[in-house]
Amino acid sequence: MRTCLTLMPTSLSFDIRVHRQYSFKAAFLLHGTQISPRLPAFGHFHSFSAVRTSERLIQDRRQFLPCQVIMSRKVVRTSKFRHVFGQAVKADQCYDDIRISQMTWDSNFCSVNPKFVAMIVEASGGGAFIVLPLGKTGRIDMSQPTVCGHTGPVLDIEWCPHNDNVIASGSEDCSVMIWEIPEGGLTQPLKEPVVKLEGHSKRVGILSWHPTAHNVLMSAGCDNVVILWNVVRGEAAVRIDTLHTDLIYSACWNRDGTRILTSCKDKKLRLLDPRKGTVIAEKEKPHEGSRPVRAVFVSDGKILTTGFSRMSERQVALWDLNSFQEALTLQELDTSSGVLLPFYDPDTSIVYLCGKGDSSIRYFEVTDEAPYVHYLSMYSSKESQKGMGYMPKRGLEINKCEIARFYKLHERKCEPVVMTVPRKSDLFQEDLYPDTIGPEPSVEADDWFAGKDGKPILMSLKDGFVATTKKECKSIKSLLTIPTASSDHRHGNGMDAQALQSELKALRQMVEDLAKRVSDLESKS
Repeated sequence: MRTCLTLMPTSLSFDIRVHRQYSFKAAFLLHGTQISPRLPAFGHFHSFSAVRTSERLIQDRRQFLPCQVIMSRKVVRTSKFRHVFGQAVKADQCYDDIRISQMTWDSNFCSVNPKFVAMIVEASGGGAFIVLPLGKTGRIDMSQPTVCGHTGPVLDIEWCPHNDNVIASGSEDCSVMIWEIPEGGLTQPLKEPVVKLEGHSKRVGILSWHPTAHNVLMSAGCDNVVILWNVVRGEAAVRIDTLHTDLIYSACWNRDGTRILTSCKDKKLRLLDPRKGTVIAEKEKPHEGSRPVRAVFVSDGKILTTGFSRMSERQVALWDLNSFQEALTLQELDTSSGVLLPFYDPDTSIVYLCGKGDSSIRYFEVTDEAPYVHYLSMYSSKESQKGMGYMPKRGLEINKCEIARFYKLHERKCEPVVMTVPRKSDLFQEDLYPDTIGPEPSVEADDWFAGKDGKPILMSLKDGFVATTKKECKSIKSLLTIPTASSDHRHGNGMDAQALQSELKALRQMVEDLAKRVSDLESKS
């Protein structure tokens, strides 16, 4: 029979196990504090006393054969993101009186970039979404112009990562439309798209631009088809229509756009070669439940999924493509019914989980150490969210140590939520802001479909993000009528040369007029 006593002075704990035939009184001197534990004596036992420091006790533990001393230290994982906190902006910085769409579709319903925020809204006689400059906060007038070219409700919208004035929309009318938003926002309803892409036979609910190739767009519809569009030509370059046997829940690109990851109602994850349209790897039942599964790429070739267990408990799991059959970790979160929308930040390795219908945002850090997905904290509010927009890193306020910004949709407003790392210094925090993906594409659409890959072009945020000159959709408008890629290039150069020549001619004329005016004034004087 043994008697156990555990002492926990500060961060040290001692576990003393004493055989039945021994009992003792010991005094430990730790950090200048004397602690005297007493053990009850059983039967005819001897007793003794000893005064030891912690180090001496450990060295002499072998002398006390019936006594075993074990020292343990509680270790808390170090991370610079342990104290990240979320905070909603003030009421005057929200976008109020907006009728957010009531469609029961599991998309974000919101898309945002450093210039504009776009939200899917209720509309009669078709589908519409509203586009507002970021600075246009407060109450939005009912007469605010919308983008209203679809004949059915809009299900998904996505800003082009290479042009902050171009946005794509997918709708129940089975079409995908590309729109160009003028500088400063809309002054009248926009009904005519720059390009209309038709190829789906059922509603289109998923859109995603290629991260590095210019004018390459992926769409997925309820017809179980994934289409890769060459937007400048207005045509479907790749059509993947035989792999998915049921509704596609999610589809996304990896960091350089060389792979596509899809989750499907047939309970399978598929890793695809986008140009060939073939399956590279496949995982059946990443989550046992029958509710929707979402999947995104994270760092180092890993995949993060959100789904449900058989008991409808929400789960998050991490998978390694090299051993796709067994999850690195699978964690149960709660029993809510809303689908978890994952947003992954490759610069900080933080994934944010936003549940539709929830009133909270959970965030985790993904590392190479078990359990791989480490819970950090949670932002909570009173009102539930109907959708969520995620600002690209180049649109954040660097001087305030802002590492993420969400645009939370309520029933009648949009509320920005800022994630911040508390730092005392006003200097640029290099550990928080490594070089991030910039707006410049690394390859054109024709070259990418021909087999050329491009790595992301990174940019530094040290001096803050400065928007480049506005890129008009000349390539989109002009290239639709040009048959070859080489002639496209020459045509674009010719347009630029003509514009320069006309500007030079105007400048010469202005100089001549000024010189004539000066000479006239001199002659009069």
